[in-house]
Order: sequence, then C-alpha cells, then structure tokens
Amino acid sequence: MQVTETLAEGLKHEFKVSVPASDLDAKADAKLVDLKDKVKLNGFRPGKVPVSHLKKVYGRSVMAETIDQTIRDTNTQIFTDRGFRLATEPKITLPTEQKEVEELLAGKSDLTYTVAIEVVPTIQLADFKTFSVEKPVVDVTDAEVDEAIKRIAEQNRPYAAKAEGAKAETGDRVTISFKGTIGGTPFDGGTGEGIPVVIGAGQFIPGFEEQLVGIGAGETRTLKVSFPKNYASEKLAGQPAEFETTATLIEAPGETEINDEFAKTLGLESLDKLKEAARERLVAECAGATRQRVKRALLDRLDDSHKFEAPPSLIEEEFNLMWNSIKAEMESSGKTFADENTTEEAAKEEYKKIADRRVRLGLVLSEIGEKNKITVTDDEVGRAVIERARSMPGREKEVWDYYRNNANALAQLRAPIYEDKVVDFILELANVTEKKVSREDLFKDDEADEKSAA
Repeated sequence: MQVTETLAEGLKHEFKVSVPASDLDAKADAKLVDLKDKVKLNGFRPGKVPVSHLKKVYGRSVMAETIDQTIRDTNTQIFTDRGFRLATEPKITLPTEQKEVEELLAGKSDLTYTVAIEVVPTIQLADFKTFSVEKPVVDVTDAEVDEAIKRIAEQNRPYAAKAEGAKAETGDRVTISFKGTIGGTPFDGGTGEGIPVVIGAGQFIPGFEEQLVGIGAGETRTLKVSFPKNYASEKLAGQPAEFETTATLIEAPGETEINDEFAKTLGLESLDKLKEAARERLVAECAGATRQRVKRALLDRLDDSHKFEAPPSLIEEEFNLMWNSIKAEMESSGKTFADENTTEEAAKEEYKKIADRRVRLGLVLSEIGEKNKITVTDDEVGRAVIERARSMPGREKEVWDYYRNNANALAQLRAPIYEDKVVDFILELANVTEKKVSREDLFKDDEADEKSAA
C-alpha cells in the first residue's frame, strides 16, 4: 500500500492511496474461503465448494465488499497514524470509468483513490483556575412577593354583569361573537362565538379591543383592523380585515380581596402558603436568570481564551442553519434588513462571526469534556424526557414514544445536558464572586449577549 499526501492546507488534507491488486485478491480469497462453509450450491456438499467456483459466482460482490472494507481500514490507519480528528466525513473519490471499474472488480488492477478530509485543530486548553466570573445575585423582597400576588389576584379577579343599557369601558370584559372578512370574503379562523374579551388586555390584534369601548349588550359593530405584518399566518399577515361583531354580555371587573379565602381558591391552605409559593417561584426565576448570565460570561471567557482556526465546513454548516432560520423569520414577519438598520451583506458577516464563535466554543467544550471524562448518563437523558413529557399534559405517551423512537431527538436532549455539565466543571475551578443586583438589572434584555451565546 502506498499513501501520498497531496494537499496540506490549514485544516484541509488530501491523500492519494494505492493498494496493489494482489493485496485485494488475497483479501477477497480469504473472504471466499470463509464463505465456503456458509453457502449451499446445487451439486456440491456443504463446505466442499471449490474457491475457484465461488469466485465465479460471488467474485464481483466479494471484491466490492473487499474494496469497501479496505478503503475504510486504510483511511482509519491514515488518520490514526497522523493523530487526526475528523471534522466531517472524508470525501472519497474512486475510479468512475466503466473499464477501470470492471478491471478493479475483476481483480486485474490496483485500487487507486483519493481521500480529502478536514480535521479538528489541536486545542490548547486554558487554565480555568485563572478565570474570574461574576455571579449576579438577587434577594427577593417582600414587596416583590406582594406585587406577584397582586398580579395573580388581577388575573383571577371576578367579573359581574353591568346594568342594562351600560356601555363597555376599558377594563371591562365583553363577550362577543364575530365574523371576519377580507375584501368581503370570509377567511379560516375568522369567526367566533361567545368569546370573552377584556378591553385593554391586548388579547386580540391591535385596534380590535379599542373599538369595543362604548358598545352595549345586543349591539353590533363592524370593526376595521389590519393584521400585523408579523402575524403567524402568512395569508393574513398585513391584510386589512373587517369583523362584524355583536356584544352579548358586558361585565365590570370586581376587586379581589387578598386573604386566606383567595389562597384557598388557588388550592393553597392560606395566604402565608400563597406567599411562600410566590417567593419560591420568584427565587427559581432569578436562579434561572443568574445561571444564564454566569454561563454567558463563562462562554465569553472561553471564547477570549481559545482563538484558533475552526473547520470551515463546520462554520459553513452552522451559518447556513442560522441564516436559513433568519431568512424564514424575516419572510414570515414581512421585515427587511433595512428595518433592522443593516444590509444583507452586513448581516451575513455578523452571523458568520457568530457561527465561527459557536463552532469554536462547541469544540472547546467537547475537548474539556473528553479530557476530563465528562459524560451524560442514560438516566440523565431519561429524566430530561420525563420533564418534556410533563410539560405537555395529555400528550405524555406521545412525547415519550417520540424520543424513544428518534435517536436524533435524544441527541438534541443530550447535548445541552453535556454542555451544562462541562460548564459546571469549569465553574468549580474558576474564581466565582457574587454581586448583589436588582431584579430589573438581572432580567434586562441584552440582545448582543443573546446572539453571541453558544
């Protein structure tokens, strides 16, 4: 066997491989000898079929198997000897001319092929003990708990029918029936019967609820609105519509007294228990946000500490996934790059940088996990499946069956678990300091950080 490297350009390598016909023939004969005891042919006793006869019957198929196995074994040896970790599947180029193929399958010519690969670079990991990470911490106050309970009370406030002849006001609940048309033609989903609408709650498309102000029970109005450009249905997005709407009931909101009785309507023993539950939820929300902030800061630190050339094909693959998603989202919302104060070219450059970052961070996290023997157990994946199933009441079996029968879906669950375990490993070594912040500061939107997160 002869192996010649014909290209070594960055992370890209290409080899020309030549395997003598005699080597292939010997391997094929060995397979035929093994086959002799397994096949039954008319006119021959079991195990007594001459290899020469087997070669006439199965020669081509056995040689094809031999060539395939030889290529796989040879490539593995090439990559192992050089310490290569492949970024993508190798690209193999074999003879294509009919005459060459026939001679190769007949064992009359050497096997000559090329294999092109892209490798993962050697990654020199940083000393994580030198990392400093700031952990924002929020103390949930009694005032925040009271505010949360007040919101719960507003969501569960009672409504009572207004006096005959009363008109609807902002905050009132109006029960309506409607028929929607676009250009005089009804459309799917445009009708409703006995639908309760709280004026000012923003449940309906912009402009709909406001036009219900002043309506009375039994009154019919034609409401003129336009569907938002980013409406979920592409057929309706941006379209002007009319809704012939009849109010059947006008109700005014009442006040909810926050006490033990109110807590009991929510399934809790007392107001104190309601406060405990509200505090626990707020603490959990803050813990989740804190985790995201710390993880984001750590990924930024990893990014700064590990600058290397990432495999171009992996970057291209990651970019295409993001770009296709962005384009689809923009098309469905009717937005343009100009609306985002940018151009398509500038946006592409930005997302290529993000793709590069994500690929590098993925490789770094993988390297850390591999070197420190970090793994995800089947039990951990199983618990994640159970959590997914619990989040979809009534469809638990459907969710369970989906993951049980879909290896790719399970892999998608395993990946974030693995990433979190690697992050926790680094945080154990890093210098993590706590900083008291307000709830508002913890939850403030940061699009730049969201974009750059791996």
